[in-house]
Amino acid sequence: MELRDIEIFLTVAEELHFGRTAERLHVSPARITQAIKQQERVLGVALFERTSRQVSLTPAGRQLRDDLLPGYRQIQEAIARAAALGRGITGTLRVGFSAAWCGNLIIKAADAFKDRHPDCDIQIQELPLNDGFALLRGRQLDLQLTELPADEPDITTGPTIFSLPRALVVPAGHPFAARPSISLEDLAHVQLITITGPPQYWLDFHLPSHTPAGKPIPRGPATIAWQEVLSLVSAGKGVCPTSALAADYYSRSDLAFVPFHDAPPFDYALLWPATGQTPKVHAFVQTLLTVAGKRSADAAISRPTSASSQQRT
Repeated sequence: MELRDIEIFLTVAEELHFGRTAERLHVSPARITQAIKQQERVLGVALFERTSRQVSLTPAGRQLRDDLLPGYRQIQEAIARAAALGRGITGTLRVGFSAAWCGNLIIKAADAFKDRHPDCDIQIQELPLNDGFALLRGRQLDLQLTELPADEPDITTGPTIFSLPRALVVPAGHPFAARPSISLEDLAHVQLITITGPPQYWLDFHLPSHTPAGKPIPRGPATIAWQEVLSLVSAGKGVCPTSALAADYYSRSDLAFVPFHDAPPFDYALLWPATGQTPKVHAFVQTLLTVAGKRSADAAISRPTSASSQQRT
């Protein structure tokens, strides 16, 4: 079997769908069908059971997949390492993140990236709450994973990695804490803790001055640090919107995280300098998309827009 035939077989074995395999390998479904039939003729055994509803591996197909996969991965890794040297994927890649859940994903992607590009070191750094673009603009970071919206002409917004529901962190004894959910209109009855430093468009989206119906939202104290936000909420100085996932990372007996039932989600995207899409950045974005379970990594990377955004929300 040629290497391309092995790739076709292993992809069909993974997808169990001829159409998806063809789309993934950028060939026609007829080419996939022809290749599999040729392999079965050469081997003298059926590799797949095919019906109008599903495709499944035969025992011989499962055995062939299990035998071929380790060697094929070794070949892929060897090719990737050689190509990385040719494309300059060496040295150091500096990656930032705004929230703990972003940091966890970055670490997983860094481990996978290091396996494929062992000659490139990864440095990971948490971003400051009050200025999420300073390190990127100062070229102290090559890319970062942070919240949208983003509207900075010198920064590119890459693919959105995930979206998370929105919640409000309140004192544990607050009346909202007993509710299953709240509305954006409820913000008219609380003081909103704000952040000093982010662009106004970012503040308007995450910490609005009025509810959707136009009611003013009272302002509480402003801060530049997420832990201070939590301390201010605990002390009854106000409340603050955040990701619903924050409850898993910052759970405390003196705080409650109440979901919104009508608020837009938090979208998290990769950002890099507009002139900074290097081979290292491109390769890391592809790796992170794969780790995050995203498809069509190249397509996602090829449709960037101008960008910006930050915070622990």
